[in-house]
Parts: sequence; structure tokens; C-alpha cells
Amino acid sequence: MLDAKIPAGPLDDKWNDYKGHCKLVNPANKRKLEIIIVGTGLAGASAAASLGEMGYKVKAFCFQDSPRRAHSIAAQGGINAAKNYQNDGDSVFRLFYDTIKGGDYRARESNVHRLAEVSANIIDQCVAQGVPFAREYGGLLSNRSFGGTQVQRTFYAAGQTGQQLLIGAYQALERQVALGNVKMYSRHEMLEIVKIDGKARGIIARDLVKGTLERHFGHAVLLCSGGYGNVFYLSTNAMGSNVTAAWKAHRQGAVFANPCFTQIHPTCIPVSGDHQSKLTLMSESLRNDGRIWVPKQKGDTRKASDIPEEERDYYLERRYPAFGNLVPRDVASRAAKERCDEGYGVGSSKQAVYLDFAAAIERYGRTEANKQGKDHASLDEIIAMGKEVVKEKYGNLFDMYEKITGENPYEVPMRIYPAVHYTMGGLWVDYELQTTVPGLYALGEANFSDHGANRLGASALMQGLADGYFVIPYTIGNYLADEIYSKAVSTDHEAFAAAEKSVSDRINQLMNIKGKQSVESFHKRLGKIMWDKCGMARNAQGLQEAITEIQALKKEFWSDLKVPGEVNEMNPELDKANRVADFIELGELMCKDALNRNESCGGHFREEYQTEDGEALRDDANYMYVGAWEYAGDSNWTLHKEVLNYEVIKPTQRNYK
Repeated sequence: MLDAKIPAGPLDDKWNDYKGHCKLVNPANKRKLEIIIVGTGLAGASAAASLGEMGYKVKAFCFQDSPRRAHSIAAQGGINAAKNYQNDGDSVFRLFYDTIKGGDYRARESNVHRLAEVSANIIDQCVAQGVPFAREYGGLLSNRSFGGTQVQRTFYAAGQTGQQLLIGAYQALERQVALGNVKMYSRHEMLEIVKIDGKARGIIARDLVKGTLERHFGHAVLLCSGGYGNVFYLSTNAMGSNVTAAWKAHRQGAVFANPCFTQIHPTCIPVSGDHQSKLTLMSESLRNDGRIWVPKQKGDTRKASDIPEEERDYYLERRYPAFGNLVPRDVASRAAKERCDEGYGVGSSKQAVYLDFAAAIERYGRTEANKQGKDHASLDEIIAMGKEVVKEKYGNLFDMYEKITGENPYEVPMRIYPAVHYTMGGLWVDYELQTTVPGLYALGEANFSDHGANRLGASALMQGLADGYFVIPYTIGNYLADEIYSKAVSTDHEAFAAAEKSVSDRINQLMNIKGKQSVESFHKRLGKIMWDKCGMARNAQGLQEAITEIQALKKEFWSDLKVPGEVNEMNPELDKANRVADFIELGELMCKDALNRNESCGGHFREEYQTEDGEALRDDANYMYVGAWEYAGDSNWTLHKEVLNYEVIKPTQRNYK
């Protein structure tokens, strides 16, 4: 069932050998082949731009009003690449090793090594597009550190790296649109995959403005639709982010891998009340200079400024001296939860810890004073100069925090708490990024392939652009070379008619329930079940309860949902209902996957499986595999296992101490 198509030979040579032997499509034949791309974030926009440039006929779909509104724009801190500009020991192997180790040895070696190899090319590509990366005084690109590494390899553009990278990819995409190589369909949502003779041959999309359904043919379909973190309702994802594209593919035969591997980001603004519909991330780059702490005294109600240094517990520095505040996200998140659960939390909710920049401000200020020859500068002058340096590095993040909380982080520590951020699970893909449905590919966060059980910071942008710019242009040719004899199928084909009818029937079913409860209320209830019982910590009893509760919620949803408005018009509540129905089914699978995996690894922390000092306890003998689930009917899935063979790296207990 699962053939990963990993090339033979030494790990270092696999990608080059693959590129040297994969099938090619000549330029004249490329013009005859149509490719559908669903989603136009970093993965989708870069893939559409690259494939359009190569001569394929590309149709790109996004549910936003412009590709520039894709959630990739929200990424703040940076993008990794093994360029070793800092001369601090970085290399392709180090990036590969850090990624495998950070994912707690649950990723496929060959894919991760390829990612590390092409990472340096991404930076060159983006610089050529005009992405304004931060630079050192001498003009070289600047780097900073992120969690899970001991080198500086993260390239950044202040705290808006995702936005700048997306603008670069968007410009490349729009150039192809202007040339006629890419046709852009904005405000369109994919609601079904069309299969003919077992191959993906198109999609059914809904025009979200008119409410009408459309049929679109493609020789191949690429899903670049992002992750499924909004299954938890409260997350750092954009409100519109959803799992629908991937879930439709899953129900059509694409197996879903490691759905329980979700990432909780340690550096988010805490929940302030039941009125919230999303959470805001504070970039992990802040952990470069910010120190995380809680009071040593339980239930301490003093202001942070009133707590002297000796009464502060810098718990990450205490527990993990080698990495300190730069431990991976899963480790930092669990440590924050543990401190708050033990009664050391701060703020009115006591569900927060401090992220403090006072030491960094003073350190930078003294450096500035030295540079300016101010040997006798006062502390006030030093702090003023330090604030200017911090403002230059992190200013927009500090401004955002102040706008949301009303507190000035230059004067008082930020309060942070973990929140759902990223999903390592996704559609299973082979080395070529093809799912178990021939002709159907998944790129970026929509697939499972590169991050194992925990993603290192600044690696999401790297993977999305690697897949779109440097991987899919080669691997899709291996499939399409055999499709040059396949003429375009008319959308009058019975498979298109049947797919459209199934979509129409489901929409009408949702509209005709005519119950009393809103879509939002069901989504909130699902999110609470997921966060409480399949969130930062899970246990067998809670997961079994969650499965039962989600099944009951699903019955209630399909019997008491109220969707106002009409079908053939702009109807955001209907769009949301479609997505939440998919989230409910996904939530059940996530809990089943978590219940099946009787170990702790990365972001999957089963309370029954932990070391004496509370770290994740893996079971490599029994769970060294990718859990890939095949849809087999309502509340029913079949598990397939892709065994992970480590030829280069020897899995060990992760140690950041």
C-alpha cells in the first residue's frame, strides 16, 4: 500500500541521482498538460509560478480574494537555510540532523536530507526576487537562532518574514498570470477531487461569491492548502484555515498520516476570555534575546518589576542549560504548562509565564555605549540605547503585543502561554510528494513528510518553498511524462457529473437541517474537546472519552445545525459549515491516532509514557513508523504503517540539557 519510492544509494546522493534519472517532459508537451493547484500560500504560489514558468498550463485556486491573503503571510520569525554565514559550524548535515532530532526521530530521512540540501537555494531565489532580508552592517544577510539548534541559520525580515516571502512568490506567480501561463481563480474553494480510472483528473470548486459549483479538469492536482490546526478552534491560524481540501482527498483514497502530531507553540499571547476566536503568536525569534521565567513562589501576585532576580525561576535555563530558552517548541510548551499547572503561573488567569527583555536591552545598550565611546554612560542612557537596538530587531512584534494587550513590553515582560500553531501530520506522500491517489500531490503543511513529531521553528517556510520551487518541478515530471498521450477530459464526463452531484447533495443537506445551533457553537465545542483531551497532554481515558463525545457531537451537528441564507449566493456560514463538518471527522481520527500511539514523542505527549523528569518517552521498538490511515467509511479507518529506517542517524533519547 505505501511505497515511499525512496531512491537507492547513499543519503547524500539520493536527490542528485533522482534528478539525473527522473523522466522529463519536453517543452512542446508541457503546453498540452494542465495542472490544478489548490491553495496559493508559499507552497502553492511557488509551485504555480515554477510550473507556469516551465510551460505547463496551470490553474490556481484560493478561497481568499487574493493569494497575498494566504496564511503564510502571518509567519513572523524567519526561514532556515544551511548557508553557514556565521561560520559557527552549520552545514547541510547539521540542518538535517537538527530537523530529524527535533522531530523526535519520526520523520523520513530521505525527505529531510533533501530539504536541507535545497535550503540554501531558497535564500538565493528569494534574494533575487527582492525579498528584503535583514542584513549586517557590512551588507551580508543576517542570521539569528531558533529553538532546537545551537547555530544561527535563520534568515529573517524583521518580524514579517512570511509576508515578505509571500510577496516574492506572489510577484513570480502574477508574472505567470500576466503571461497567460497561470489562470487564477480567487474566491473559489475546492470541495471534491474528481477521479477517473483511479487517477486524480480534476476538482469541483465552489465560487464563493456566486455560490455556484464549477468543474475543472487537470492532468494532475496539487494540494497546497495548509494545515488543520483550527480543529482546536482557538489557534494561531487564520480564521479561514481549514482541512477541507485534504479531507476530501482523504475520503477519495489518499491516506492521512500522523494526524495526532500537532504542534503547540510556546510563545503566544494567552487566552483572555470566551469571546476570542483566534490566538496571536509572538515569534519564536523573541526567545533569542528574551528570558522566560516564573516566580519561585507559588501564587505570587507581585508585579514582575517587584520580584527580585534571586526570586525568579528561569526554568528553561535551569532544566536545559545547553539550549536554555532555545529548546524545541514541544519541550518549551510542556515546561510552561508544567509550571502553570504547579501553581507558578502569572497574570490574572495564572495561565501564563513571563518573556523578559530587560537583560537583552541592557546588554545591547552597553554594546552601543562601547561603540559610541560612552565609557561613563548612565544606566538610563544605556537602557535607552538598548531599547533602540531591540526596536530595530523586533519592533513590529513589540508594537503588535502592545496593541493587543495594552502593555509596553519595553517596560514590562510579555506574558506568554502555549497555543496550537502547526500540524506535522497531513496527507501521506512519497518521495515525489505524491499521495496514494495517482496524480494527486500534497505540498507544504498539507503533507506530513518533513517534520516528524515536532517542527523546528523557521522550518515551515523552508519546507513550503522547497516543495514548490525545487522539488515538485522535478518530481511531477516523473508522472506527467506518461500522461502526454492523455487528452484533456471533458468536464461533461460522468465522473465530473457524479462528483458535482455529491457536493450539491451535501450542501443541500446542510441547508435543510434547519436546526437551532450555529456553526460557530459546534466548532467551539469541538475545539474544547480537542484541547482538553488531545492537546498538550493526552491519556487513554481522555482520548476514549473524546472519541465518544465527538461522535455524539457529529450526530447533533447533522440534526440541529442552522445555516442561514441561500445556496446560490455568497454564504460564509455555509462555507464554514462545510469546513466544520470535516473538522469533526478529522477530530475523531486524531484522537484514534493518538490513542493508538502508546508512546510519547515530540508534540504527542501521552501522560502514561514519560521519563522520571517528565520528558517524552519514545517506544522505538513498537512505534518507529508513520501511522497512515485509510478512510473506510463513517467513523472507520484502516491503519497502514510506513516503517522508518534510519541509515545515517541513530535514534537516541532527545537531550537538550
